[in-house]
Amino acid sequence: YYFKDDQHLKKYCDNENCGSDLEKVNAGCLYLLYTFFGSSDMFKSVAKSNIDIVEYIMIWLVYMLNLKKQENKTNLQYFYDTYINNDKYKKPITGVMEYNSYKDLIDQKTYFMTIDINDIFKFYDAFILLCEMYTGFDTKPSNCTKCSDKASQFVKKYKELKENSNITENSPYYKLLSTLSTDYDNFKNYCNSKGVNCKDFPLLPEIITKVSAQISEYTSSSSSIKSKLIPFLSIFGAIAFFLGFSYKYSLFGFRKRSKKQHLREKLKK
Repeated sequence: YYFKDDQHLKKYCDNENCGSDLEKVNAGCLYLLYTFFGSSDMFKSVAKSNIDIVEYIMIWLVYMLNLKKQENKTNLQYFYDTYINNDKYKKPITGVMEYNSYKDLIDQKTYFMTIDINDIFKFYDAFILLCEMYTGFDTKPSNCTKCSDKASQFVKKYKELKENSNITENSPYYKLLSTLSTDYDNFKNYCNSKGVNCKDFPLLPEIITKVSAQISEYTSSSSSIKSKLIPFLSIFGAIAFFLGFSYKYSLFGFRKRSKKQHLREKLKK
């Protein structure tokens, strides 16, 4: 791992120097948490008090930890015990009463410890497509062709995720699918609110759970939920391009290379 531009990250390293790969990942994680939850003002204006953003940060974290395996040091539990369970994550968030610290926010999402790493990689791919839809639309809102292509890719990836036969309604897997579904629907609402017709975007399939074998659909009819979800992916996408923290060539997986090439390079590590 290396920093392309460490001006915004080195303050999260001890003595402004991250000597190991895990320290660099830790700096990136702290940066993202601070960006959305660093103070009560940021908590409300940037994150819109929506802690589901933590799910995406955790997806990124697990993905980065497993790009370069070093025995057991890359698993989430080790990272949690070594870094998250220390003072930097336990520092109180000024002016926020609901959650005491970054650690408290992460502890609301501890179910990530139980999700298979291969599934996390799949969710990461879907998340990146969603980010690219937002950033692509923000760049050229009058042209939704690229967004439409990304939407089709996202729906295809979502369908692959939905095919897991062990989904239960209260499972972590179901929760992540629901979050992706909600944010995809809100992206379409976001397009329409900007005067762009996104009705041709493909629909997401409904989630079928294992327990009841009945169709369970996660929807967000609340306008308050919509207002929380629309801004943050656009911001998150911008951060992804801006941060400059990468493994070999890429940060957050925003890469122009083909997946086959990416896999070949990973196998050489």
